Amino acid sequence: MTPTLPADLRELISDLSGIVSDYPYVDPESTLAGLADDAAEALGRDATPEGRRERAGYTILLHATCWYVSARVFSKSVFASYIRALEGFRAQLDRASCACPAGAHPMQLDSEYQVEAGVSMLSEAGRAAFAEDYGLDEEESAVFDCEGFLADLADEALGRLREAHRELFGGIDVSHLDARFVADDGRLDIVAMQAAIRRTWENNTGPVALWSARRWLTGQGREEERIGLFLCLWMGIAQTYEGLPPSYARDLAAALATIDLDVSCEHPQHPWSTADSTVESRYRAVLHLYAPQDHPDTPVPAELSARELWECPVQYAQLTRAALENLEGWRTMRGGEDEDWEG
Repeated sequence: MTPTLPADLRELISDLSGIVSDYPYVDPESTLAGLADDAAEALGRDATPEGRRERAGYTILLHATCWYVSARVFSKSVFASYIRALEGFRAQLDRASCACPAGAHPMQLDSEYQVEAGVSMLSEAGRAAFAEDYGLDEEESAVFDCEGFLADLADEALGRLREAHRELFGGIDVSHLDARFVADDGRLDIVAMQAAIRRTWENNTGPVALWSARRWLTGQGREEERIGLFLCLWMGIAQTYEGLPPSYARDLAAALATIDLDVSCEHPQHPWSTADSTVESRYRAVLHLYAPQDHPDTPVPAELSARELWECPVQYAQLTRAALENLEGWRTMRGGEDEDWEG
C-alpha cells in the first residue's frame, strides 16, 4: 500500500508553504507561534522514538521558517518561542556523533522543500511517503535524523534569529550619519539628507528617518532648519512602504508626539499638499526650499512658497496625522504586542 501523509500534516505543509513562499493565506504570526509551541512540547519526549522523529522534524521546520520570523514578524514572544525551542533541541544534539560521509548533508535546501521534509519527519507514515516521493534510499533518509546535520540547522537558525532580534527590537546606531548631515558650523545639510532619502535602493530611508527623529528630539536645530528636518523625518516614514520595526518606530513616534495636533489656521492650502506623492516631487520641493538657486524647479506654486505657510502649525499637524497612520499601519501589518513597539 502506498504510504500517505495524515490530513492534519498535509494541511500543515500547505499552511507553512504559503508562509515561506511569502504568500500566506493563514495568519503567519499565530501559525508560527503555534509551530514553536508544538516544538517546545516535543522537547520533553526526546527519549522516545516519537520524540526523536519530532526533534528532526521541528528542527528542520524552525530552520525553514526562521527567515520569515526574522524579516516579517515583529513579535518578541514569537522570537522568544523560536529561540527557546531551538536552544532546547540544540542541547540534545551531539554534532560529534555524525557518521555521515562527506557531502551527505543536504546544503542550502529550498524553504518549501524543507517544510515538506520537516512535516514528513514528524510521523512514520510521513517519512515513508516522503522517501517514496523523492526516491530516497535508507541511507539518504537517515541523513535527516543526523545530529550533526540538525545541529548545523539549529545553529544557523539561532544565529539568524538573534541578529534579527537585535535589529528589530534593540537600539539602532545611526551616529555615523552625523558626519554626512551636519556641517562644520553645525548647520544641517538638508540637501544631503534629501539625496540620501532619494536613494531608496540603498535601504537607507529608515536610518535617515531615525536620525532625523533623534535630531528633532534634541531640539538642536536652527529655526530655519525645522521644517526641512521634519520633512526628512516624514518622508522617511511615508516612503518606507514595508514598514519599519519597533527599533525605529519608537523614536519616530516620540518625535511625532512633540507636535500639537489641536491647532487651526485660516490658510486655504499649505505648500506640502501641492507636491505629488512621489519621491521625486517631494525631493524637488524640499531642495528648492533650501537651495533655490541650485534647484529652481519645484512643484510648489509661488503663491504657496512663503515661509509662513511652510512653518504653519496646521501643516505640521496634518503631516503628523498622516505619519501616525503609517506607524499604526506598520503595527497592524507586522503584529506583535503593544509593549514590543513601545520599548
